[in-house]
Amino acid sequence: MPESQQAHTKLIVIFTIGTQGDVRPCVALGQGLHRAGYLVRIATSSNFAELVRSAGLEFSPLTADFQAMLEADVTIADQGLNLRAMARIFRERYAIWATNWVEEGLSACEGAGLLIGVSNSIMLAKALSEALGIPFAIARLQPLTLSRILPPIMLSSGRRKMPGVLSLGAHYLIFKLLWDVMRPAINEIVRPQLRLPLYQWYGPYFRELHTAKIINGFSSHVLPRPLDWPDSSQVTGYWFLDQPTWDPPKALSQFLAAGSKPIYVGFGSMVSSNTAAFTQTVLDAFKKSGQRAVLATGWGALNGDEGPHDEQIFFLRHAPHDGLFPLMSAAVHHGGAGTTAAAVRAGIPSVIVPFFGDQPFWAHRLNRLGVAPLALERKNLTPDALAFALTTTQQASMLQAAATLGQAVRAEDSIGEALRCLYAWNLLPKISSEAVVQPRIKNMA
Repeated sequence: MPESQQAHTKLIVIFTIGTQGDVRPCVALGQGLHRAGYLVRIATSSNFAELVRSAGLEFSPLTADFQAMLEADVTIADQGLNLRAMARIFRERYAIWATNWVEEGLSACEGAGLLIGVSNSIMLAKALSEALGIPFAIARLQPLTLSRILPPIMLSSGRRKMPGVLSLGAHYLIFKLLWDVMRPAINEIVRPQLRLPLYQWYGPYFRELHTAKIINGFSSHVLPRPLDWPDSSQVTGYWFLDQPTWDPPKALSQFLAAGSKPIYVGFGSMVSSNTAAFTQTVLDAFKKSGQRAVLATGWGALNGDEGPHDEQIFFLRHAPHDGLFPLMSAAVHHGGAGTTAAAVRAGIPSVIVPFFGDQPFWAHRLNRLGVAPLALERKNLTPDALAFALTTTQQASMLQAAATLGQAVRAEDSIGEALRCLYAWNLLPKISSEAVVQPRIKNMA
């Protein structure tokens, strides 16, 4: 590494794009790295600029506003579990966004000593690391390391054990699908502009990205690390972005004090093409179950005027999960990695209504752990089905299982584990005098 760059090795740049659930854990990771003495810059879409800066981190713009995309075309959510449709939508969208990525990426990398690529930003960060000679690592919120034991989460419901050879084949199929989505953006725009050789037809997942160092930001208590993962892919625990002390608004406090703990209902960054009907289904389910509810409208999957709807229902726009969830008896949500983690840490059961992506997988994991009933299909959701699931969450066995899991997750030192991995791989200059503890390898039996 040139001397001019060595002076800046304390600066870490994290590339991330997506929804709140994609970006918030990366900001949490950045905060943890910053507390350890490193300078941290987050390259993401401008709608998260305030979130990044309020966390005390540097912000660098990256064209990729998922919120604007989903709000402009709410029908995308209706195709969420159709892999072919989603591949087409995002292939086109990434190719549009990528026209700005090289200029923005080079600006974000100024003075950096380590680049961390997350999710859809991995190949951009990898290309910039090659062009600039800066070390590179991957941070993942979902498991995507090649395995005979754990099939790819997008192709497996997890209800039946898949033979090892089929699991490997399924991984290669997913890798090829991911490359088909990213190829126009990376091979036709990013790599040519950086004067890098183009990838072969099969893409980088079969070679280059298999040798990268990976920190996986989920809990081994929720998904144990598969035995056949290489040492280069480690599970650290969830990265939680806690907000400053939060006090519920007066009206919400009064609602909470007026009866038993309610159940949270919210779908975060998800949107719906038929919000009114979906909201009515939820309201009817709570009437049938007799449970109280706090409904968060979020980006638009639900609608309602903020404040008490009646004695049983309270609507709000949004609230920090770390502050709100401990006040709830359960949470109904989409199963995104971030919301799933928040419900798990709060020690409350979940009811998951998946929209797309990894959400069915996390629904299955929580069901296997006894902290959630089976996932509910959104398109065919009925008040009776949801009411039954709501009642199930209040069973003593599920409440106890959720409390036990939450206690285990809260005890994890996830940021410390991520640091130990990066130190062990010599990707960060050690600026603490304390001895570095080797990463603890946690395996799936």
